[in-house]
Amino acid sequence: MNHKQSETLPNEYKKIAWILVLGIMAPMLDSTMVNMGINQLASAFQKPLDAMQWVITAYILAMGAAIPFSSWLVEHYSGTLVYFWAEVTFGIASLFAGLAWNVDSLIVFRIFQGFAAGMLMPIMFTLLADLFGGNNMGKAMAIIGLPMTLGPMLGPIIGGVIIDLFSWRWMFLVNIPIMIIACYALYKYVPQVSPKNKNATFDFIGVVLLLLASTLIVYGIVTTSHLGTFWNLSTLSWIGSGIIFSILYILYALKKTDAVLPLRLFTHRNYSGAMIINLLAGFVTTGPILLLPLYLQDVRHDSILIASLALIPQSIGMLVSRGLIGKMIDNIGAKWVVIVGTILTFLTTIPFAYVTATTSYLSIGMILFIRGIGGAAIKSAVQADTFVGIAKKESAASSLGSKLFEQLGNALGVAVVATVVSSYLASNQIVEKAQLLDAYHLGFFVTAGLGFLIILPAFMLTDRTKA
Repeated sequence: MNHKQSETLPNEYKKIAWILVLGIMAPMLDSTMVNMGINQLASAFQKPLDAMQWVITAYILAMGAAIPFSSWLVEHYSGTLVYFWAEVTFGIASLFAGLAWNVDSLIVFRIFQGFAAGMLMPIMFTLLADLFGGNNMGKAMAIIGLPMTLGPMLGPIIGGVIIDLFSWRWMFLVNIPIMIIACYALYKYVPQVSPKNKNATFDFIGVVLLLLASTLIVYGIVTTSHLGTFWNLSTLSWIGSGIIFSILYILYALKKTDAVLPLRLFTHRNYSGAMIINLLAGFVTTGPILLLPLYLQDVRHDSILIASLALIPQSIGMLVSRGLIGKMIDNIGAKWVVIVGTILTFLTTIPFAYVTATTSYLSIGMILFIRGIGGAAIKSAVQADTFVGIAKKESAASSLGSKLFEQLGNALGVAVVATVVSSYLASNQIVEKAQLLDAYHLGFFVTAGLGFLIILPAFMLTDRTKA
């Protein structure tokens, strides 16, 4: 394909981008739908909530475990073919999850779902970089950024409708028609991408070290939401073990030129900056997404469905800004787009530290609309800049690193928010609405402050105004 940069993407490019993003829509929706329906699952299987949390935790860990394998598979086989079979696997796992007969079987099928989802995300970005070229990634992100950012927002809404009208099984079965259409469109219209290196050897040691490092760290972070603090032996042991394996991987990769995640990628200033932002972005995205529904349900006593619908203005903000953001990324670079996006999200997160049980929906909606614009700017710009200046042969490794850091960032965002809120409530030993609101206020303050740190690594990103 022609990688020449132009004002707009050719229709052929747009069609391919939409087909690729269709393949990740079901995983994006699935994760948030299940989060919304966890209480219903606990009731259906007559299990305590802490036992049912493994339905979510197993999915998250499987996603992280899949990421290191994706890079080698795309090197050795056609990226399009690997993407196709990952879609098939997710669809089949969704079918069996919907037919699960007990908690153990559901957790097993969620592991397969998570592994397939973990493959789809990095491979999609690799295919986009290979087919479109790095200079067109901003425009590509204008297309795929919308469903990627809307997925976590629409998931609770769709989940709320399904839970209210149908059985919990349809949270999984609804994925099947989506994946059938996605598989057919991919097979029919997306060109086969040749293997980058059929003779590439599987970096077994590197994959195992990365797998252990990412899984142990993510699991350690996840335990904080159950234990209510980072400072406990279990959490520190898991995270500490993960850090040890991370150091071992660095020492290993320093001596190996073809490691699964080459350290030379981090010599690119924009790539290093993007990875730091991926770690911090969880405070802008997943952290507040956890807090907002809790505030609406626990403080305002809204239903699941109403709480989900109240978040729609943020999705609309993402929708209306996507085209302009994509053009700005390609024209002025990711640096200034992320800086403006960070300021917007900071200014629109702080007000939630002052909301009350009677704050008008109009005020909340207006703030969320602007916040959606800021969040879309950060996410789209960082994802596009990940591939700028990176050789085509290293696009798979670049995508792998991006998803690893994003996975850690998402887990960190949720864990910090959950820990801050639960620690505040535990220290006050009060669960009245006023104290609950204070806990959520503190959570919003913390996410706003930590999210604002994104502005520092943003200066490492591409600045096309100097060209």
